[in-house]
Amino acid sequence: MQLLQPPLDPDIYCNERCCAVFATLSTVLCDLETLLCLLVLDGYLIPAPYYGGINSKTWLYGGMQPVHVPLFSEVTNEESQPFQLTVGKLETAYQKAKEQGIRVRALILINPHNPLGDIYPPQLLRECLEFAHRYKLHVIMDEIYMLSVYGDSTFTSILSLESLPDPDRTHFMWGFSKDFGMCGIRVGILYTRNHAVREAVNQLAVFHGCPGPVQHVLSQFLSDREWLDNVFFPTNRRRLKEAQNILVDGLAEIGIPVLKSSGGLYVWADFRKFLKSHTFEAEMDLWWKILDGKLLISPGKAFCCYEPGWFRLVFSDSVDKIYLCIQRLQQMLHDKMDEPVPINSPPKENECTELDDSISDNYINTSVDDVSEGYSHMKKIAVF
Repeated sequence: MQLLQPPLDPDIYCNERCCAVFATLSTVLCDLETLLCLLVLDGYLIPAPYYGGINSKTWLYGGMQPVHVPLFSEVTNEESQPFQLTVGKLETAYQKAKEQGIRVRALILINPHNPLGDIYPPQLLRECLEFAHRYKLHVIMDEIYMLSVYGDSTFTSILSLESLPDPDRTHFMWGFSKDFGMCGIRVGILYTRNHAVREAVNQLAVFHGCPGPVQHVLSQFLSDREWLDNVFFPTNRRRLKEAQNILVDGLAEIGIPVLKSSGGLYVWADFRKFLKSHTFEAEMDLWWKILDGKLLISPGKAFCCYEPGWFRLVFSDSVDKIYLCIQRLQQMLHDKMDEPVPINSPPKENECTELDDSISDNYINTSVDDVSEGYSHMKKIAVF
């Protein structure tokens, strides 16, 4: 298989020891995560909410059990922003999993985050890597939105850090579908120094091969660095920021706040005041009403969110469609729905077990891409 170079700094391009493998995949990075998880056992830590498609791939392919690290919108004394990840939360989830006999073998991080749009600062990345190194965990870093960062924010790739605490257990992934708007080109990259992982992926890649002509086209595409750096990426970032501003401003006008974000193609919006009750059943009821209003957005339940009422809205579309989205939301929420009820207090962390029962019974293990087709009934979720 011909190996291609990811669009990263030339100093960290692949060599014989650190190879990037291209593969056409049904869901690019989820299957790469599965390939890595085949080498480990039992469970993996993952901050919640997160891209729900990871669940089905890692469980169906590798039998891996997600161990949630719950993040909440309420800001405590130890936090500076909603849904903030800390090493303390990772430690708590790890220890509770250990007490329940779950052997955690990996940590999956999405940066920029999906669905929060958050970007992990370098210090947090180092702390997470040190945490994983302390417990000998593999770190699977999903950076599929790494080039879709806009505004004044600075993105730090895990590969740009001066040193890694455990290079042999640190794995990087990226794909063309998001940053280059190539949803039909299912091509992903795995960058790893682990020989065993590379050999396993190369064996499995036989069934997910990337056609030679596609590799050739993409290699030619990446070779024009001047156009990419001076035209494509600046234009793409500018358009994404403009689209985000239009959607955020429009949502604010109809009373829907959003989480501040600077990465990805979406916003994480707070619809809680429009729920008839503070339950995931009410969230799904609202989602169906929004769908009946000819809008397809993703409910928080699909991302294993612990607070009902949060939705992800994608803005990487034409301006006229964003305005149409806002118009339909305003009409549906304010003209056709009953009066909203006050927001109840979000569930506390020690209430997560009870929350997990209700979520599992209502099938949260679903890819966001499959929301319109209903939810699957898998229940292999450990929630702490």
